[in-house]
Amino acid sequence: MRTLMIILLASFIQFGFAQQYDPLKISKKSKALYAKALEYADQDLYQDALGLINLALENEPDYLDAQLSKAGILGELKRYNEAVKAYNRAFAMDSAYAREYLLPYSINLAGMGNFKEALHAADLFLAIPKLNESAVKAGTFRKKNYAFAVELSKQHSQLSSSGFRNAGDAINSIFPEYFPSLTIDEKTLVFTRRVNGSNEDFYEANAADNKWSQATPLQGTVNTPFNEGAQHISQDGKWLVYAGCNFPDGYGSCDIYISFLTASGWSKRQNLGEAINSDAWESSPCLSPDKQELYFSSNRPGGYGGSDIYVAKLRPNGRWSSPQNLGPLVNTAGDESAPFMHADNETLYFTSSGLQGYGGKDIFFSKKKLSGFDTAVNLGYPINTIDNEGGLIVSANGVNAFYSSDRADSRGGMDIYTFVLREDLRPLNTTWVQGKVYDSATGKGLSAIVELIDLSTKRVVTELQTDVDGNYLSTLPLGRDYAFSVNKKGYLFYSNRFMLKEVVSGDHFEVNIPLQPFAKGANIVLRNILFETGKFVLLPESIAELEKIVSILRENPTLKVQISGHTDNVGKDADNLVLSASRAKAVVDYIIAKGIPAVRLTHKGFGAAQPVADNATEQGRSLNRRTEMTVISNN
Repeated sequence: MRTLMIILLASFIQFGFAQQYDPLKISKKSKALYAKALEYADQDLYQDALGLINLALENEPDYLDAQLSKAGILGELKRYNEAVKAYNRAFAMDSAYAREYLLPYSINLAGMGNFKEALHAADLFLAIPKLNESAVKAGTFRKKNYAFAVELSKQHSQLSSSGFRNAGDAINSIFPEYFPSLTIDEKTLVFTRRVNGSNEDFYEANAADNKWSQATPLQGTVNTPFNEGAQHISQDGKWLVYAGCNFPDGYGSCDIYISFLTASGWSKRQNLGEAINSDAWESSPCLSPDKQELYFSSNRPGGYGGSDIYVAKLRPNGRWSSPQNLGPLVNTAGDESAPFMHADNETLYFTSSGLQGYGGKDIFFSKKKLSGFDTAVNLGYPINTIDNEGGLIVSANGVNAFYSSDRADSRGGMDIYTFVLREDLRPLNTTWVQGKVYDSATGKGLSAIVELIDLSTKRVVTELQTDVDGNYLSTLPLGRDYAFSVNKKGYLFYSNRFMLKEVVSGDHFEVNIPLQPFAKGANIVLRNILFETGKFVLLPESIAELEKIVSILRENPTLKVQISGHTDNVGKDADNLVLSASRAKAVVDYIIAKGIPAVRLTHKGFGAAQPVADNATEQGRSLNRRTEMTVISNN
């Protein structure tokens, strides 16, 4: 039916429009109903307006003005299917009179996702003779968006995001909800709710048995009579960054603040200071998963257009660096905002009105490279629509997404929705390791540096500091192998590795780490010292750990250590003894080559004589094949 109507409309454009509708023949009663309906519509009382228009159309089914207004109101209510049917009815009544409505007709077709038909309707509209300049501009803008949507749909004809659903009554209410943020374990959802039309506060819902608890205001002192909004909770659930507008301690119209989770709830706000905030507008902050970077949007001078996305880095002294603009592949002459850095610490999602999209603000993603951020990619329909899209977040596994929208099934204004993200739009599936770093002798938590290195690229993926109690959380994107170490001045470092290159899914790890002070007999297993099978040739993946040993020996010039080699029980004992000694010597030779005096180093091979696990299994044998470092003296 719709395709036939498009063909008929094309014929009317070509051969001229025949007009049948005469508004002078409409009765006073119907006109009165229609006039009252328009009053309601002007007050955004669309349901009341729709009821009166339907009464007018019951009285006079050919009342074309009422029919066109009905279509427009249905469009405002996002009931796009019904709106298109109403427009089709209007065009059938009098195509010449209704032809100026071809553009809103196209918008409703696009609202349904029928971009091909919407593009054709826009062409018909632009073919109308003597359109004024503003009409041509509006039609051309829509046509460009529809053409983009049609082309993008061809590229992804077999792929789609799916399962869009309202997050439910536990989270959404008659008030607007927006800016969802999620902890890495997906157990805590924090969002902004605007209560009574003005006051914005933060609410929290917790997951249990695949259900959300009833959302409640955040505990503590973070919510105030002022407007708090656009929040982001850190992946470990310990920090909350957010925007506060017109606060007494603000630097500009809106500033970025931080609050910390304490035993009594969320702490009183702290302004992040003039390093982050300016006399302009700053909002929609987001922390990287390691909490070492802060992304936010600002319209400060010196950007590419309206609001741009910036990033600041956390310095070792706890202060933030000067923010850096993310550059022209992300920022445009339009507005960019709502950045969200995924747990993989590589995939950035954000909204933009300046990049080519579907009409309003669309959601894009860009990959972080060593040289900066890559070309942004539009997430496509049905995530992006003809309307303005809110910020999007994605779960650690890269599959489940949350965002805010005012779809037809909204409980009231903006609601939070969830869906399954299209495969080609997903970030890396990411797990995590968490635990506590503490002194092996006293059990007291230590403030230490946790480092994650990609073994293939030798690049530091994550470098974070534990909190004052020694707690840490580090994300682990799957599909890569990592060296994992914990460092604290005055202590032997901790060494581990996570071999995740062939892993496509997995549970998180909990690793509590006792660090040993530099004392005689202190010993660590160097789990990232690797050799070719059956040989004593060091593999390239060993370099990061070897350099760490060199660094410790340079920083502690009185420290003397022994490097020990161990094997499993496969093969002859004599051969294993020679192999283990040769491997220990290879490590020492590397360290000496880096300038460490040989007098500070000894080496010894033990073969299979000191197993730490059962040699009956491959897992046990792999643990027995190891290199260790032991403190001989520190004076």
